[in-house]
Amino acid sequence: MHRKPHLPSKLCQTCQRPFTWRKKWQDCWEDVRHCSQRCRHNARQAARETHHDQH
Repeated sequence: MHRKPHLPSKLCQTCQRPFTWRKKWQDCWEDVRHCSQRCRHNARQAARETHHDQH
């Protein structure tokens, strides 16, 4: 059985939950900030609303 306890992890900037490295992120791991598309979408929407409220 192959176990993966040594994979790097980060905290999601949106939900503050830890998430671990995935093979699809091997070339862009430094740029990954969100654990899922849902969190990425929520962060962009919140930023858009904040920007809209300022104007």
